[in-house]
Amino acid sequence: MAVSVSSEFHIPGTGKRARNRTVLAAMTNKQSEDDGTLSDQEIHWLLKRAAGGFGIVTTAASHVHPSGKSWDGEMGVWGDHQIPRLEELASGIRELGALSLVQIFHGGLRAPRSLTGQQPVSASENLENGVDEESRGLSESEILDLIGSFGEAAERCERAGFDGVEVHGAHGYLVCQFLGTRTNRRDDRWGGGLEGRSRFLREILKEVRARTSEGFLVCIRISPEHEVGVSLEDSLELSLMIRDWGVDMLHLSCWDALSGSVSESGSPKTITRRFKEEIGDSLPIISTGSVWNEADAEFVLGEGADMVGVARAGIGHSNWASNLGSGDYDPDRPPFTPEHLLEQGLSPVFVDYMRRWKGFVTDGRQ
Repeated sequence: MAVSVSSEFHIPGTGKRARNRTVLAAMTNKQSEDDGTLSDQEIHWLLKRAAGGFGIVTTAASHVHPSGKSWDGEMGVWGDHQIPRLEELASGIRELGALSLVQIFHGGLRAPRSLTGQQPVSASENLENGVDEESRGLSESEILDLIGSFGEAAERCERAGFDGVEVHGAHGYLVCQFLGTRTNRRDDRWGGGLEGRSRFLREILKEVRARTSEGFLVCIRISPEHEVGVSLEDSLELSLMIRDWGVDMLHLSCWDALSGSVSESGSPKTITRRFKEEIGDSLPIISTGSVWNEADAEFVLGEGADMVGVARAGIGHSNWASNLGSGDYDPDRPPFTPEHLLEQGLSPVFVDYMRRWKGFVTDGRQ
């Protein structure tokens, strides 16, 4: 039977219920304070999406350790001084009827010295285009310390009242760097085959589970394919492994959830369909990428996703989720005027950041 994007979703084994199948995906917005504390502007932006009907509202990527900060205005969950504003956001989202997730991460080689005061770290020594300084490989003790930092951050998020966390294993950040064959060239237990390269992620999830309660949501976001050396074949195998690691939901960052894999250009199957065929109903799937209207969302659900994530559509339309249900909702697309984006709850800082996205703001990069 076809599932509607407007229907409720009971997340198996958690006692959690999302009021519909929509997820506001984590998005960089550069609105946090210098010490990682949430600002009024960031809380306003997220609460406006909760009020706009999203089933799950996810924060921006939040670094779990000062060494993991990747950009100015980045949210942090590494210190207890951040808890009061986290509590304010979590309670606000709950009162508006949505579930709340904090995305936790470490930038790895993408955390520059200019923000952290130290040389970037990664699975191995790496130098990426656009990065000013080569990273150094983490030692065994440093890896274990960072695993502990992820657990402490998750515990902090639960204390603040969030429904769960999403471990960011996508987009080339530290967890993804461990998963990638190009960025992880280690010859110890943290490298080699997929079993070794995924150990960092596995131990993070184990630590998060150990430090949080049974009903606390633990999700993982992955890039099915990525230039750091993550292949679709490995990601499909990883999804089978993840089922046994205490994860509640698998979030696929597809970039384009409406099409297939770049490595399987001749296949008519979407990436969502490939994962659904691999793991069946054993693990709920969120699929995100290029979804704009109701038809897109329903298509992705039909391909096997349990929930649909949006980013840009949620930036341009704070009430995107509440407008679904008619069957033909097709909101305006970019470019948007700065005035429209301000009306949608973005701060001037966030609007300025979106000017860097080609064709998104009328007076931005075209």
